[in-house]
Amino acid sequence: MVTYIALTTFTDQGLRSIKATTQRADAVKEAAGRFGARMTQLYWTQGQYDLVAFIEAPDDSSATAFSLAIASAGNVRMQTMRAFNRDEMNAILAKLG
Repeated sequence: MVTYIALTTFTDQGLRSIKATTQRADAVKEAAGRFGARMTQLYWTQGQYDLVAFIEAPDDSSATAFSLAIASAGNVRMQTMRAFNRDEMNAILAKLG
């Protein structure tokens, strides 16, 4: 599985129904399975981003489809980044020669 970090902000629609944010998070976690993905962690945060999610997916296209499906509901906007663990980074560094 590949790891992604999603930096997320609420839209106006998401803020209007903010009291349902934890229930929506449960639904998102369940929906991840339809894309072969898992949302392993979700944090509500202060500052520039409202939520930070850690997602595991089998590949970029699965992660992208999952992100698009969630964003298309209109409650959040997401910036998704590929994350590399230590072993993955060492493999990348080894290619430098």
